[in-house]
Amino acid sequence: MRSIYKSGYTFVLASVLWSYSPITLAQTAPTSTTPGASSPGAGLPGTPAGSSFSGSVPAKLVPGVIPLSLQEAIDRGLKQNLGLLLSNTDIRSARGQRWEQLSALLPHAEMAPYVAASKINLGELGLGNLGAITVPASVGPFSYFDSRATVTQSVFDWKAINATRAASQSVKSAEYSYKDARDLVVLAVGFVYLQAIADEARVETSQAQVATAQALFDQASDQVNSGTSPAIDGLRAKVELQTRQQQLIQARNDLAIQKLTVARVIGLAPGQPFELTDKSPYQPIADITVDEALKRAYDSRSDYRGAMAEVRAAQLFRRAATAGYLPSLSFNADYGAAGSHPSTATQVYDVRGTLTIPIFQGGSVHGDVLQADARLEQSRDRLDNLRAQIDADVRTALLNLQSSAEQVNVARSNIDLSEETLVQSRDRFTAGVADTVEVVQSQEAVAAAHEQYISSLYSYNYAKISLARAVGMAEAGVKEYFRGK
Repeated sequence: MRSIYKSGYTFVLASVLWSYSPITLAQTAPTSTTPGASSPGAGLPGTPAGSSFSGSVPAKLVPGVIPLSLQEAIDRGLKQNLGLLLSNTDIRSARGQRWEQLSALLPHAEMAPYVAASKINLGELGLGNLGAITVPASVGPFSYFDSRATVTQSVFDWKAINATRAASQSVKSAEYSYKDARDLVVLAVGFVYLQAIADEARVETSQAQVATAQALFDQASDQVNSGTSPAIDGLRAKVELQTRQQQLIQARNDLAIQKLTVARVIGLAPGQPFELTDKSPYQPIADITVDEALKRAYDSRSDYRGAMAEVRAAQLFRRAATAGYLPSLSFNADYGAAGSHPSTATQVYDVRGTLTIPIFQGGSVHGDVLQADARLEQSRDRLDNLRAQIDADVRTALLNLQSSAEQVNVARSNIDLSEETLVQSRDRFTAGVADTVEVVQSQEAVAAAHEQYISSLYSYNYAKISLARAVGMAEAGVKEYFRGK
């Protein structure tokens, strides 16, 4: 059951981290309530091997055990997570592309002074004797000198102007993608941290169940030895004890592996010991309507704003492509000194304006327009898809929040009822009116009730992070929704 539950979480979040791109970033929340929410070792949900958000650049090893709260884990992730670091470099790359486009509009100045000495063989050039005219075999040596500064400036180029504007929008899109990547890091860190908290709770619950099973086994053994109970009661109690011991071993292993996953996501040094200081209490949040959440999401989601910037960039790239049919005007000038020798050089200059009128470009402009049209159509489709995805994200997060809150309340009640049932079953066993079958069943009911509570509490807390991500306020939302932990 535990592996099935984990697989559900992995599948649900596949579209979140694996589908990350500078334009679209989708988010969904876990919906399963099957016991066994944690199955460490599988890494981040929906992140196949090599996914950048499941890795990090490790920090230096710190002596001793580091206390680690949820907020501290998020802060570390926002500094060390590989996905965020790569997104930051994407901004620099977009800025570099913008400078390349802007270069076509800025003046270009250069100097290339040279001195040359030459002697030419006229026979090599086909200038031999011409009848009665005798031509020397060679001419020279003679020298050249030229030293001047050259300036080139585009006066009007509608294609370059729109390409530069489009590149500026691409920079904005990359910046929005970086902000959205920060939200994804918060989501990823919250997932693994809350999962580790749930695993810690399972270890504590398993320890309590082992202690209960041990007490039952001791009691059954005493009654078997005294002849008041059959031997099968002792065997059942021993099987139950060993089953709980196996579950405790597995729970401890799961926690250890999950802590490794936490360390990888937030960038702790390999082998760095740490302890989780936050637990997982139930803290209700203020109600928010679907309309309010959607309005906040469309105003705040960085991936949505980045997608709109990408549409604007595609529109400008299309304008740039169609401008290939238009004339352009440029200015060139140079000034300096030239002559046969630097000592005899005189001032020289050249000033010209060039109007370039495209007549036939071999279909290159038409090809650029077709590509720009395709890019614009794709960016609009992505924007429409993302808007619908945001609507689904918000509604899913709110549904998960409501459902998991109700499950927490029911799970609490189940724990009280199952523990009371266990007490009565043990009393009946002690009184000799019941055998160990009833007690073992009661123990299993207690274990299932605790597992359901841990799973529902994890789902509720993760739903809060998912809601913060859905409305585009993951960083602020964690501080608001997990206040005073």
